[in-house]
Formats: sequence, structure tokens, C-alpha cells
Amino acid sequence: MTAFYTNRTSARPGERVALHASSPAGPCTLEIARVGRSREIVHTIAGIAVADHPTPLQADRNGCGWPAAAEFEVGDWPSGYYDLLLTDSAGARWQHFLCVRPATGARGAKALLVLNTNTYNSYNYWGGASAYCDVAALMSGSKPLPEAMQGAIGVLSTERPYPQAIVAAPADAPRLVNMRKRGFQEQPWASDTAWAIAHRMTPYDGSAGFLHKWEHAFADWAEREGIALDYATDYDLDVEADALDGYATVVLVGHSEYWTANERARLERFVDSGGGLAIFSGNTAFWKVRYENDGRTYICHKWKGFEVDPAAAEDPSLGTHLWSHKAFARPEAEITGLTFLHGGYHRLGMCAARGQGGYTIYHDRHWALAGTDLFFGDVIGDELPLLGYENDGCRFTFGDDGLPKPVPTLGVPENLEIIAIAPCAFGEDPANPYSPIIPPENLQAIATDVFGDPALASNPGLIRGHAVMAAFRRGKGEVFNCGTTEWAHALKANDPYVTRITRNVLERFGAI
Repeated sequence: MTAFYTNRTSARPGERVALHASSPAGPCTLEIARVGRSREIVHTIAGIAVADHPTPLQADRNGCGWPAAAEFEVGDWPSGYYDLLLTDSAGARWQHFLCVRPATGARGAKALLVLNTNTYNSYNYWGGASAYCDVAALMSGSKPLPEAMQGAIGVLSTERPYPQAIVAAPADAPRLVNMRKRGFQEQPWASDTAWAIAHRMTPYDGSAGFLHKWEHAFADWAEREGIALDYATDYDLDVEADALDGYATVVLVGHSEYWTANERARLERFVDSGGGLAIFSGNTAFWKVRYENDGRTYICHKWKGFEVDPAAAEDPSLGTHLWSHKAFARPEAEITGLTFLHGGYHRLGMCAARGQGGYTIYHDRHWALAGTDLFFGDVIGDELPLLGYENDGCRFTFGDDGLPKPVPTLGVPENLEIIAIAPCAFGEDPANPYSPIIPPENLQAIATDVFGDPALASNPGLIRGHAVMAAFRRGKGEVFNCGTTEWAHALKANDPYVTRITRNVLERFGAI
């Protein structure tokens, strides 16, 4: 099999990138193209001599160790996501990516789009396993899903290729949402099962990656609207203290699920100093992770963060677990305003299986809705659907004015302005008569390690949540949170309400 990876996933003009490849049919040709509204080829390298190298055992943990087959220098290319396409002499193709950043000191835009590369790394199962599952065992049928999930690993190498369904999904790949409501007594399902079977997709392929997914849809929309964006990766924010300097707005799109401590600290400082954080993402900042070995090793132990990690045993602050874990005392809602723990899934399996698919508007006089022609009780996005996959929310009550007011738990700020809401579920109710489809969350760990009450694990209220659209002031800056992974798909569909709200946010935050 022809496959490759690079020694880095972001670079500036003038910096060099090494290509580590294996192929039984060399020589190969590398094509480099910027992807946004269109695919524009910027460079091609032909005649790359590539040998056939084995994938070593535990490549998922230790990397492939393939030698560099070629290097290229990043040209004076605009900042963006670049598709790297390697084709061997037999016509076999493999894709990877590179984030090109603006030249040092040359901010080209007022807004910075941060690619969710930590999420890419968490879902990467090349070599067998990911932070979620022993995917190779699952797909071979040697282990059922519950057993395969026990084979998840928390030490993952960044020196390996990506499965192509993650970084090179076809244009017709289905969204992670049931496009219609469940019928009367109909068996539940998740996404387009027939398509997934026909294309041998794993349950984890749709949750990360750029091409034909959330970030790509947003980049396409922004370029159509004439909105300039610079690009960076999660890792850039982790290692560069000044990565956000000079920007008015930071934009997160789709599935920004994993944050390092440095990344979070820099985003908090950015907002507190007057920046705008535009979150068009769901399940945002749910997990704390870290890097080692100059970025070559990614640590993401998830539920086992304090059980199997020697570094965490010596220094709990280094642990990788829920940001809401009591050991950190830093729930993500302090910076995002919302949390997946009070949100959940919508239109997947039995999680809000007949959900409306859109938001019900409450705070119709909020600045984010200016010019939208939306009023109290209106529903937006129900035909798309706007809500799906993963959504963030908060607990709330209702005030005398009939509007929802936040309950300040798990870091949710008291000054949160709730704009719209919709029911969702953090998991499938075990009492329902249908076989489970959505992998269950560790309710016992959440009840114990987050809420400090093990008895809550059996309380149905733990899995009953809401998707919430909200905004709040923090320090000198401001945060807007759309509360759902699917926001960018509404932009792709030219939904007039979502488009106007997005422009309102970016204009208020100084991005345009």
C-alpha cells in the first residue's frame, strides 16, 4: 500500500516539510493544493523515489519510523488548509494535509481559524487503535464494540499516516445526523448506515478531518462571503505563546473537542484581553490532552487519565481527562459558556430520535439575531437539520420575562445570555426497548469525578440535556457559542438565518 505522513502539520513560507512515505510502486508524484472554495494546485514534485516499508507493530503508539523520501519548501502561498496528494506509478493515491500559516509577523486577516488537529489525532487509528477503540479488531470482527473500545490507547504517535476516510472523505460522505425523524415504531439508526457499509467506513471516520466536513464547509462559505481567514492548528496554539497576537477573532468550527493546557490558557488570555472567541463547534473543549517529544507523541487517556499515566500520578495537573474533572477544577464552560455534559446528541440512535433538528428562539432581541427577522418561538434549521451529532448546553430556569436563565454549574457563567435551545440527550436511556447504537458515556465516572455523587449515575436526569446557543462577556472580550457541531452545514446550505447570525458574530468581534 502507498501511504505517507509528514514531519509537521503546519509550516510558514520558507520552512521545509519532510515527506515520510512507503510504496510498492515508486516513483511517486506529490501534488500540493490549497482547499477552500476551490482546489488550487500550488506545487508538484515528480519522480520521488519511495521504497516499500512495513508498518511496524504498535505503529499507532510508536509511529512508523519510515525514512524521509523527499522534502519541499513552503512557498509564498496564502494561509490555509493544503491537501497533499501522493500518487504512485500504478495510480494508487494517498492523502495527507498541511496547514500553511502566514509568514512571521504578516497577519493576513483579522480572524484566525484554528484547525481541530487534536481531534484528528484522537480519532487516528492507523496501525490499529485510536483513543476511542481498537478499530482494527472492531472492523475485522474479532471483537465486538464494547470489547474493542477497551482496546483504546492513550499514547498515540503523530508520526504515521491518517486513515483516508478521516482526511480524504469523499464529497458524498453522509453527515453524522439522521436527516429525518424516526417513524412510528421504527428501529433507530445512526447516520446513513447503508452508505457506511458500502464504503467500509468505521464508526469513527466521520468525527474528524477537514475535507468535505465542517471546517471545509466553513472555509468555503467564508471565501464566498469575502471573509479573510488565517489558519493555525491546535498544536500551534500549544507551543507558541504569541500565536494569537494581532487577531481580533479566533474561530473554532465543527468538532474542537480536545484542548491542551497551553492552548486553553492562550485562548483565555486572548478573550480576557479583548478578543472575540467565535465557537461554531460542538462538544468543544471536552477533553484535556497534552503533547510530548516535541509534538511527536500525543497523550489522550480519556477516562483512564488518572489510572494509567505515570506523569499524572506525579503531577495531577498533567493528567488527561475531562476538563470538568474535579482534579483540574477548570470546567470548560468557564471559557466556552457551555458543556457537552449538559448537552448531548440529537437525531442519532435514540438520542432525541424525533427531535426537531433546529433551535427554538427565545432571546429574540439579542444582538446576534439583529436583522434575522426571528422572533420568540421561531424554529430555525429544522429542515436542514441544523442540530445533530454533538451539542453543548447548560442547565437553566425561566425568569419572569419568560426567557431561560443559566444555572451557573460546571463553570457556566452567571452572565450567560441564552438565545435558543433544543432538547438532546447525553446518551441513550437504558430503559428504552431498542438495542443501543450510540457508545455509552462513562456515567459512573462523570457522577463521581465531576459531580462528586456516584448515585447520580443512575439518575435519568444525567443524560437529559439541551443544545444551547449563547453568548457572554468575559474580561474585556466576548464569546459566542453556537452549541452544535453542525453549524457549518447550515452555512453550506445558505440558510439565511444562520448566515446572518454568523456575520453578526464576526462583525461584532472585528473579524470583518
